[in-house]
Amino acid sequence: METINISYFSLIYLLILYIPIVLINLKLKIKINKKLMIAIVRMIIQLSLVGFFLQNIFKLDNSLLNFCYLILMITVASFSAVKNCKLELRNSIIPIFIAFILPNIFTILYFNKFIIGLDSLLKARYTIPIAGMLLGQILSGIIISVNNFYESIRKNEKEYIYLLSLSCSKLEAIKPFFKSAIQATVTPTIANMETIGLVALPGMMTGQILSGESPMTAIKYQIAIMLAIFINKYVSSILAIFLTSFSSFDHFDMLRKQIRVKLNK
Repeated sequence: METINISYFSLIYLLILYIPIVLINLKLKIKINKKLMIAIVRMIIQLSLVGFFLQNIFKLDNSLLNFCYLILMITVASFSAVKNCKLELRNSIIPIFIAFILPNIFTILYFNKFIIGLDSLLKARYTIPIAGMLLGQILSGIIISVNNFYESIRKNEKEYIYLLSLSCSKLEAIKPFFKSAIQATVTPTIANMETIGLVALPGMMTGQILSGESPMTAIKYQIAIMLAIFINKYVSSILAIFLTSFSSFDHFDMLRKQIRVKLNK
Protein backbone atom coordinates (compact mmCIF):
# COMPACT_ATOMS: atom_id res chain seq x y z
CA MET A 1 0.00 0.00 0.00
CA GLU A 2 1.46 3.35 -1.04
CA THR A 3 1.42 6.37 1.23
CA ILE A 4 -0.95 9.10 0.06
CA ASN A 5 1.13 12.05 -1.10
CA ILE A 6 0.52 15.50 0.42
CA SER A 7 0.69 18.40 -2.00
CA TYR A 8 2.42 21.64 -1.04
CA PHE A 9 -0.91 23.40 -1.58
CA SER A 10 -2.52 21.09 0.99
CA LEU A 11 -0.09 22.33 3.64
CA ILE A 12 -1.68 25.77 3.33
CA TYR A 13 -4.85 24.33 4.90
CA LEU A 14 -2.82 23.47 7.99
CA LEU A 15 -1.23 26.91 8.10
CA ILE A 16 -4.75 28.43 8.17
CA LEU A 17 -5.14 26.95 11.66
CA TYR A 18 -2.32 29.23 12.83
CA ILE A 19 -4.41 32.35 12.19
CA PRO A 20 -6.43 32.01 15.47
CA ILE A 21 -3.17 31.47 17.36
CA VAL A 22 -1.72 34.68 15.91
CA LEU A 23 -4.90 36.59 16.79
CA ILE A 24 -4.93 35.25 20.35
CA ASN A 25 -1.27 36.25 20.76
CA LEU A 26 -2.10 39.76 19.57
CA LYS A 27 -5.08 39.99 21.89
CA LEU A 28 -3.16 38.75 24.91
CA LYS A 29 -0.01 40.66 23.90
CA ILE A 30 2.05 37.48 23.84
CA LYS A 31 5.04 38.60 21.80
CA ILE A 32 5.90 35.40 19.95
CA ASN A 33 4.24 35.93 16.56
CA LYS A 34 7.35 37.23 14.82
CA LYS A 35 9.48 34.44 16.25
CA LEU A 36 6.81 31.89 15.35
CA MET A 37 6.56 33.09 11.74
CA ILE A 38 10.34 33.08 11.31
CA ALA A 39 10.52 29.56 12.77
CA ILE A 40 7.81 28.28 10.39
CA VAL A 41 9.47 29.85 7.33
CA ARG A 42 12.88 28.51 8.34
CA MET A 43 11.45 25.05 8.97
CA ILE A 44 9.76 24.93 5.56
CA ILE A 45 12.86 26.15 3.71
CA GLN A 46 15.28 23.92 5.62
CA LEU A 47 13.19 20.77 5.30
CA SER A 48 12.52 21.42 1.61
CA LEU A 49 16.24 21.82 0.93
CA VAL A 50 17.10 18.76 3.02
CA GLY A 51 14.41 16.74 1.22
CA PHE A 52 15.82 17.72 -2.18
CA PHE A 53 19.37 16.96 -1.00
CA LEU A 54 18.44 13.60 0.52
CA GLN A 55 16.62 12.51 -2.64
CA ASN A 56 19.90 12.81 -4.52
CA ILE A 57 21.93 11.17 -1.76
CA PHE A 58 19.52 8.23 -1.68
CA LYS A 59 19.77 7.86 -5.46
CA LEU A 60 23.58 7.90 -5.44
CA ASP A 61 23.85 5.84 -2.22
CA ASN A 62 27.63 6.21 -2.12
CA SER A 63 29.17 5.02 1.17
CA LEU A 64 31.82 7.77 1.22
CA LEU A 65 29.24 10.47 0.50
CA ASN A 66 26.92 9.02 3.15
CA PHE A 67 29.76 9.03 5.69
CA CYS A 68 30.65 12.64 4.87
CA TYR A 69 27.01 13.66 5.34
CA LEU A 70 26.98 11.82 8.68
CA ILE A 71 30.08 13.74 9.80
CA LEU A 72 28.40 16.99 8.71
CA MET A 73 25.34 16.15 10.83
CA ILE A 74 27.56 15.42 13.85
CA THR A 75 29.54 18.63 13.33
CA VAL A 76 26.40 20.78 13.18
CA ALA A 77 25.03 19.02 16.28
CA SER A 78 28.33 19.62 18.12
CA PHE A 79 28.32 23.37 17.43
CA SER A 80 24.65 23.56 18.44
CA ALA A 81 25.41 21.75 21.71
CA VAL A 82 28.31 24.06 22.59
CA LYS A 83 26.19 27.09 21.71
CA ASN A 84 23.48 25.97 24.13
CA CYS A 85 25.91 24.87 26.83
CA LYS A 86 27.52 27.57 28.93
CA LEU A 87 31.03 26.67 27.83
CA GLU A 88 33.73 28.28 25.70
CA LEU A 89 33.60 27.27 22.05
CA ARG A 90 37.37 27.13 21.65
CA ASN A 91 37.95 24.74 24.54
CA SER A 92 34.75 22.69 24.25
CA ILE A 93 34.05 22.01 20.59
CA ILE A 94 36.54 19.14 20.23
CA PRO A 95 35.46 17.32 23.45
CA ILE A 96 31.79 17.72 22.50
CA PHE A 97 32.50 16.54 18.94
CA ILE A 98 34.23 13.44 20.31
CA ALA A 99 31.30 12.83 22.68
CA PHE A 100 29.01 12.87 19.63
CA ILE A 101 31.06 10.95 17.10
CA LEU A 102 32.39 7.99 19.09
CA PRO A 103 29.11 6.45 20.33
CA ASN A 104 27.16 7.47 17.23
CA ILE A 105 29.48 5.98 14.61
CA PHE A 106 29.79 2.77 16.63
CA THR A 107 26.04 2.46 17.30
CA ILE A 108 25.03 3.20 13.71
CA LEU A 109 27.46 0.64 12.26
CA TYR A 110 26.46 -1.90 14.92
CA PHE A 111 22.76 -1.21 14.28
CA ASN A 112 23.09 -1.57 10.50
CA LYS A 113 25.16 -4.76 10.74
CA PHE A 114 23.63 -6.75 13.58
CA ILE A 115 20.11 -5.33 13.97
CA ILE A 116 19.09 -4.68 10.37
CA GLY A 117 21.63 -7.01 8.76
CA LEU A 118 22.77 -4.74 5.91
CA ASP A 119 25.57 -5.71 3.55
CA SER A 120 26.49 -2.04 3.06
CA LEU A 121 26.94 -0.58 6.55
CA LEU A 122 26.44 2.99 5.37
CA LYS A 123 23.35 2.56 3.21
CA ALA A 124 21.76 6.00 2.95
CA ARG A 125 18.15 4.90 3.40
CA TYR A 126 18.91 3.57 6.88
CA THR A 127 22.03 5.43 8.05
CA ILE A 128 20.83 9.01 7.65
CA PRO A 129 17.33 8.65 9.21
CA ILE A 130 18.70 6.61 12.11
CA ALA A 131 21.53 9.10 12.66
CA GLY A 132 19.00 11.93 12.63
CA MET A 133 16.88 10.29 15.32
CA LEU A 134 19.91 9.49 17.48
CA LEU A 135 21.54 12.91 17.14
CA GLY A 136 18.34 14.78 17.94
CA GLN A 137 17.99 12.92 21.23
CA ILE A 138 21.69 13.08 22.07
CA LEU A 139 21.82 16.82 21.41
CA SER A 140 19.21 17.50 24.07
CA GLY A 141 20.85 14.97 26.38
CA ILE A 142 24.28 16.59 26.21
CA ILE A 143 22.85 20.07 26.72
CA ILE A 144 20.90 18.94 29.80
CA SER A 145 23.76 16.95 31.32
CA VAL A 146 26.53 19.51 30.75
CA ASN A 147 24.48 22.50 31.93
CA ASN A 148 23.17 20.56 34.92
CA PHE A 149 26.67 19.45 35.89
CA TYR A 150 28.37 22.85 35.82
CA GLU A 151 25.39 24.71 37.21
CA SER A 152 25.25 22.28 40.17
CA ILE A 153 28.91 22.83 40.93
CA ARG A 154 28.47 26.61 40.78
CA LYS A 155 25.42 26.57 43.07
CA ASN A 156 27.01 24.10 45.49
CA GLU A 157 30.52 25.51 45.38
CA LYS A 158 31.00 25.28 49.14
CA GLU A 159 30.20 21.56 49.07
CA TYR A 160 32.61 21.08 46.17
CA ILE A 161 35.40 23.01 47.92
CA TYR A 162 34.75 21.05 51.12
CA LEU A 163 35.25 17.78 49.25
CA LEU A 164 38.51 19.09 47.80
CA SER A 165 39.62 20.15 51.29
CA LEU A 166 39.20 16.55 52.44
CA SER A 167 42.03 15.64 50.04
CA CYS A 168 39.61 14.38 47.42
CA SER A 169 40.82 14.51 43.85
CA LYS A 170 38.86 16.56 41.33
CA LEU A 171 37.27 13.38 39.96
CA GLU A 172 36.19 12.35 43.45
CA ALA A 173 34.84 15.83 44.24
CA ILE A 174 32.76 16.09 41.06
CA LYS A 175 31.31 12.58 41.41
CA PRO A 176 28.02 13.54 43.17
CA PHE A 177 27.39 16.34 40.63
CA PHE A 178 28.28 13.98 37.80
CA LYS A 179 25.81 11.34 39.01
CA SER A 180 23.05 13.93 39.41
CA ALA A 181 23.60 15.31 35.90
CA ILE A 182 23.48 11.87 34.26
CA GLN A 183 20.34 10.96 36.18
CA ALA A 184 18.65 14.20 35.12
CA THR A 185 19.54 13.42 31.50
CA VAL A 186 18.28 9.86 31.23
CA THR A 187 15.22 10.09 33.50
CA PRO A 188 12.95 11.58 30.76
CA THR A 189 14.05 8.83 28.34
CA ILE A 190 13.29 6.12 30.89
CA ALA A 191 9.87 7.68 31.53
CA ASN A 192 9.27 7.75 27.77
CA MET A 193 10.21 4.07 27.47
CA GLU A 194 7.83 3.19 30.30
CA THR A 195 4.82 4.84 28.64
CA ILE A 196 5.59 4.45 24.93
CA GLY A 197 2.70 2.90 23.04
CA LEU A 198 0.27 3.66 25.86
CA VAL A 199 0.54 7.45 26.00
CA ALA A 200 1.77 8.13 22.47
CA LEU A 201 2.84 6.41 19.26
CA PRO A 202 6.39 7.58 18.45
CA GLY A 203 7.36 9.20 15.17
CA MET A 204 9.38 6.38 13.64
CA MET A 205 6.67 3.81 14.26
CA THR A 206 3.93 6.12 12.96
CA GLY A 207 5.95 6.95 9.86
CA GLN A 208 6.51 3.31 8.99
CA ILE A 209 2.83 2.47 9.46
CA LEU A 210 1.85 5.39 7.21
CA SER A 211 4.32 4.17 4.59
CA GLY A 212 2.58 0.79 4.47
CA GLU A 213 4.70 -1.35 6.80
CA SER A 214 2.93 -3.77 9.14
CA PRO A 215 2.48 -2.54 12.73
CA MET A 216 4.63 -5.40 14.08
CA THR A 217 7.56 -4.48 11.82
CA ALA A 218 7.21 -0.84 12.87
CA ILE A 219 7.13 -1.87 16.54
CA LYS A 220 10.36 -3.88 16.24
CA TYR A 221 12.13 -0.95 14.61
CA GLN A 222 10.83 1.39 17.30
CA ILE A 223 12.03 -0.90 20.11
CA ALA A 224 15.46 -1.08 18.48
CA ILE A 225 15.76 2.67 18.01
CA MET A 226 14.61 3.43 21.58
CA LEU A 227 17.25 1.09 22.97
CA ALA A 228 19.88 2.72 20.74
CA ILE A 229 18.78 6.21 21.80
CA PHE A 230 19.15 5.40 25.49
CA ILE A 231 22.61 3.85 25.01
CA ASN A 232 23.86 6.77 22.95
CA LYS A 233 22.38 9.45 25.20
CA TYR A 234 23.90 7.79 28.27
CA VAL A 235 27.39 7.31 26.81
CA SER A 236 27.49 10.69 25.05
CA SER A 237 26.48 12.55 28.21
CA ILE A 238 29.20 10.83 30.23
CA LEU A 239 31.81 11.58 27.58
CA ALA A 240 30.68 15.21 27.23
CA ILE A 241 31.00 15.91 30.96
CA PHE A 242 34.24 13.97 31.37
CA LEU A 243 36.02 15.43 28.32
CA THR A 244 34.94 19.06 28.89
CA SER A 245 36.05 18.87 32.53
CA PHE A 246 39.70 18.85 31.45
CA SER A 247 39.46 22.41 30.11
CA SER A 248 36.73 23.77 32.41
CA PHE A 249 38.74 23.74 35.64
CA ASP A 250 41.93 25.65 36.44
CA HIS A 251 45.08 24.22 38.00
CA PHE A 252 43.48 24.68 41.46
CA ASP A 253 40.57 22.43 40.34
CA MET A 254 38.16 25.36 40.44
CA LEU A 255 35.75 26.31 37.66
CA ARG A 256 37.42 28.70 35.24
CA LYS A 257 36.42 32.36 35.47
CA GLN A 258 34.99 32.45 31.92
CA ILE A 259 32.59 29.61 32.71
CA ARG A 260 31.53 31.24 35.98
CA VAL A 261 30.64 34.41 34.09
CA LYS A 262 28.53 32.47 31.55
CA LEU A 263 26.80 30.48 34.28
CA ASN A 264 25.84 33.69 36.08
CA LYS A 265 24.15 35.16 33.00
